[in-house]
Amino acid sequence: MKPTISVIIPVYNGEKTIQETIQSVLNQTFSSIEIIVINDGSTDATLNIIESIDDPRLRVFSYPNAGLAASRNRGLSHRVGQFVSFLDADDLWTADKLYSQLQLLEENPDAAVVYSWTDYIDSDGRFLKAGRHTTVMGDVYQHLLIWNFLENGSNPLIRYDAIRMVGNFDETLKAAEDWDMWLRLAACYKFSVVPKTQILYRLSSNSMSSNIIAQEIESLKVIERAFSSQKALSLQDLKNKTFAYLYKYLTFKSLEKPMNLHKRWTSFKFLCKYIKYNPSAILQKLILITLFKIFFT
Repeated sequence: MKPTISVIIPVYNGEKTIQETIQSVLNQTFSSIEIIVINDGSTDATLNIIESIDDPRLRVFSYPNAGLAASRNRGLSHRVGQFVSFLDADDLWTADKLYSQLQLLEENPDAAVVYSWTDYIDSDGRFLKAGRHTTVMGDVYQHLLIWNFLENGSNPLIRYDAIRMVGNFDETLKAAEDWDMWLRLAACYKFSVVPKTQILYRLSSNSMSSNIIAQEIESLKVIERAFSSQKALSLQDLKNKTFAYLYKYLTFKSLEKPMNLHKRWTSFKFLCKYIKYNPSAILQKLILITLFKIFFT
């Protein structure tokens, strides 16, 4: 019988986490799934670990290294499910994630995307902090234009027909390619939300989101593209707010440990850009606290 949901897991040198990540999918209470692992040119023990997992729902395909967006697209080329979800190789799902999201999509035929809440864990799987826990639904484009409230690429369950309609991940983007995809989906389809934590996003120095400069460059490309779209013609007044939110995020992202002189200087530059796009922020106590963290902690 054809699986209902295709779960696509790109992995590059993920020997430390890939088994736990795959297990979190195998543990799902909804079992009509296929797990497509795209081995993106790993040179460690990743492939051996995957091949040691005995489950007929698991399929692995190996390719030369091409990056996250290309790996997700390669996974889409192998999918057979009516619904698709992506999972990064170091993140985890709670056991009810797919069941809850699929139930909402079936109850809301007008929606093409269902997301859940994210919490953050460290390299050892310990809780670090809660995510933003947003509950925006329906036409979410305006909200998503300001910030990526889905928070990561391991989050939503999506109708495959919707992805086919808007196109695959943009392989020219080296970061923020998930935000770009969610924006293209939001321009055409409604979103819904499961208001509970179901994604555990792992923060580590090796994660994609730790490359701060690439995050800035690629996010700016996504922002300019989105604001030039037909959907955003009447939303141009939000652009400075979007830039402000981006640089506020990058400021605090660059302050994550371990700290060094380069990261402090980068954080200070991001903070200045945040104030540029949100001048009223200069009066906030948060600015003084952030300056203290940059120069004295």
